[in-house]
Amino acid sequence: MIEAGVDEAGRGPLAGPVFAAAVILGNKHSISNLNDSKKISEKRRELIAEDIKVNSISWSIGMSSAKEIDDINILRASLLAMKRAIDGLEVRPDLISIDGQFSPETDLNVRTIVKGDQSNENIMAASILAKVYRDNYMRELDNSFPEYGFKQHKGYPTKMHLEALESHGITLEHRLSFKPVRNINESIR
Repeated sequence: MIEAGVDEAGRGPLAGPVFAAAVILGNKHSISNLNDSKKISEKRRELIAEDIKVNSISWSIGMSSAKEIDDINILRASLLAMKRAIDGLEVRPDLISIDGQFSPETDLNVRTIVKGDQSNENIMAASILAKVYRDNYMRELDNSFPEYGFKQHKGYPTKMHLEALESHGITLEHRLSFKPVRNINESIR
């Protein structure tokens, strides 16, 4: 049976897209140190992500933009990113295992696993890829908006980010439907 793991990264930040990954490792994969991406250092995640891309049967990345998050809400945007990742797989899996309790619409067999990123290796791999791709996106975004410090906080609502929002206002990458951004947007009007 061919199983794909799916997970997302970036539901909580105030800026940037939400990313999802779908990964099919296969039963005899040689990838070591798999774990929930939040439990692995950034440097180690980068190394493991390269190993996943080289040694998995198939992998794919999907994303939903800040505008899509504002238009349809973060849960639906996360599911849309997951669907895009699943649809991008070059190999059709027999089963999709998804971290959490919600799943995107698909004609494939799906099971949701709460805390699956801590127990299912395919989901762990997806967790790592989604996080690495999102973090890299936010580092690139920092080149366009260095005053926000995206490479440090990756868009999360840190003190530094909130102070930058107060000082510099919002960008097109900010999620207007998220309360701290919405409050600043309303105070500017």
